[in-house]
Amino acid sequence: MADSLVGEWLSLPEVATRLGLPISRVKQLLRDRKLLAVTRPNGDRAIPAAFLDGEQVVKGLSSTLTVLFDCGFDDEEALRWLFTADETLPGTPIDALYKHRGTEVNRRAQALAF
Repeated sequence: MADSLVGEWLSLPEVATRLGLPISRVKQLLRDRKLLAVTRPNGDRAIPAAFLDGEQVVKGLSSTLTVLFDCGFDDEEALRWLFTADETLPGTPIDALYKHRGTEVNRRAQALAF
């Protein structure tokens, strides 16, 4: 589990509140692979708090998730990749997305397919 990498988790209702959306819309974002949730040890699904920037999803996250899933990553692997430090960025891919460096992050993600 990527607990040590992620840090803070949010329940689906917490994400809905933060984004100002009904929980059904949050579940749709998960189905559409625009957000990523994992099942926690207590059995509840949760989303890393780092995926939200104030009242919105971090810019570029959904396109990066698309690239990772297209490369064959499963949810756990995508989560681990986003939160693992990459010395060439520097920092983690999720940190780089926060800094609006999605193009660089996606370029590294695409390179994983080759």
